[in-house]
Amino acid sequence: MVITRELLIDGKEKGAHSGRTTPVINPSTGQMYATVAAVGVEDVSSAVDAAQAAFEDWARLDPFTRRAIFVKAADLMEERREHIVDVMVGEVGATRLWASFNVTLAAAMLREAAALITAPRGEVLTTQHDGALSLAVREPLGVVAAFSPWNAPVILGTRAVAAALAAGNTVVLKPSEVAPLSAGLLIGDLLRDAGLPDGVLNVITNDPADAPEIAEALIADPRVRAVNFTGSTHVGRIIGEQAARHLKPALLELGGKNAVIVLDDADVDYAVDAAAFAAFMNSGQICMSADRILVHESLAEEFIAKFTAKVAALPSGDPTDPATVIGPLVNTDPDQRCGLFAAQRIAALVEDAVAKGATVLVGGEIEGASHPATVLSAVPAHADLHGAETFGPVCVVDTFATDDEAVAMANDTDQGLTAGIITENGTHGLRVARRLRTGIVHINDQSVADDPQAPFGGVKSSGYGRFGGRWGIEAFSNTRWITLATQHASYPF
Repeated sequence: MVITRELLIDGKEKGAHSGRTTPVINPSTGQMYATVAAVGVEDVSSAVDAAQAAFEDWARLDPFTRRAIFVKAADLMEERREHIVDVMVGEVGATRLWASFNVTLAAAMLREAAALITAPRGEVLTTQHDGALSLAVREPLGVVAAFSPWNAPVILGTRAVAAALAAGNTVVLKPSEVAPLSAGLLIGDLLRDAGLPDGVLNVITNDPADAPEIAEALIADPRVRAVNFTGSTHVGRIIGEQAARHLKPALLELGGKNAVIVLDDADVDYAVDAAAFAAFMNSGQICMSADRILVHESLAEEFIAKFTAKVAALPSGDPTDPATVIGPLVNTDPDQRCGLFAAQRIAALVEDAVAKGATVLVGGEIEGASHPATVLSAVPAHADLHGAETFGPVCVVDTFATDDEAVAMANDTDQGLTAGIITENGTHGLRVARRLRTGIVHINDQSVADDPQAPFGGVKSSGYGRFGGRWGIEAFSNTRWITLATQHASYPF
């Protein structure tokens, strides 16, 4: 049965003004999973109308009432776990393990947002004037435009709106065309059912071919006061340029070319398990996935033997099987509606690397929309795979002799999102961590991790700004200076 969904504007489900729809394709089967409304520019304006009209009342609503809505939404997220998991499996070919983790973390994000609503904001400042109170206070921006991706749709769709709403803003959310249900409409449903007032969160969906026009119309609307985008560096650069053109702040969380560094004092068995998770969770389709495993030469022989054996044994195939680790890939090319194109793209990266001198340690042929878990070594700098974010189940193992060499290799990328350092010596790991040019680093852990209260984001071409905790509130609010004179001032004339 094909699911049919409309837009969510001003708390109501409604079709696009033009009546157009667009299909959502199951990447595992290639069959239509759902149809959703395909907005035009006039629908974008309607969504912003609703958000603007709802802003004043939402911003003034007492914090304890707002907090209760988020707590209820988190409860509903957990109660509807199986349904949400089913939708992620059908819409993006997620494994059940990954989909269930999405629910767990998204619910935690909603609870963190609830806590932030009643957390202290602002500061009392010193002042040189007698009889004056000087304050720095944080206030919401207004309407926020949010763009959420497909790869961790429930997590990243929730993250795209939670802090913005908690700060007192209203939101227009445009989820990925690949995952309009789990990255957008399901989240809108949850918050509406939890009691979020009409118009505070509006969800619009579009045909892939219309994405540039819809994004530009949303960002350009003068009532939209801030933008957040999670996705590829290529698209993020466009979003950031458009926001800058209209003098609007943007929070961009973009791609990564992440490394896990295995130092000479690491536990090899632990390092193998950590690296396998970092490289192959969700078939490598995570911005934090480890494309590069850098291993000290003294451990290389043992590590590579154990790592390749583990990778070769990873279960692959049907994402509905709870044991599956490597499932189908999701395609983002609007001209090809299943994951076959993505698998071919990754296969081309591997073939190019091999042609230029790389060695395949583990791998195989693509099967439909699936690419096998693959490990390479000796990938030369002029191979496309050396610099490109793989975003699939492929990683490269390299060796190093010194910490200096490991740091140089890890930093040899335009990206700077996250890294992992495997070591049994925390001070050794910290020395290396301080030299890495990434927004995130995990010592004695791998690169894939997220806490709702932590500052999440990258540097360099991995974007700027931070989601999470008080940093999310700061990203979606203005700081104002307010003074109160408690006695009459004297003036020179």
